[in-house]
Amino acid sequence: MPSATYELFRQAMAARKQILCTYRGRRRELCPVILGHTGGEEKALTFQFAGESNSRLPPGGEWRCLSLGMVSDVTLRDGPWHTGSGHAAPQACVDVVEFDVNPDSPYFPAQRL
Repeated sequence: MPSATYELFRQAMAARKQILCTYRGRRRELCPVILGHTGGEEKALTFQFAGESNSRLPPGGEWRCLSLGMVSDVTLRDGPWHTGSGHAAPQACVDVVEFDVNPDSPYFPAQRL
């Protein structure tokens, strides 16, 4: 059974809502793009466009892989959907892709959102 955090990320993806959350003690603003599991752990590939980071967040944002067990204080909000300008390489964050917002996903998700 998915965690409450997993379900909130899925809801945000389906409705194209931004997420505000705390991850590793830092407040983040992001858009989740891929959701699933790696080694049995709930994971999300996200695009962080604002907030804090343990490493410097470049202007315009950056792709981030989150372990959902380390995410807290999740809030969904309306706002522009951010996904960056593209990928230079295939994602390696989520092994078993269950949800993907990309209608042309090459990862064969169980459900496209």
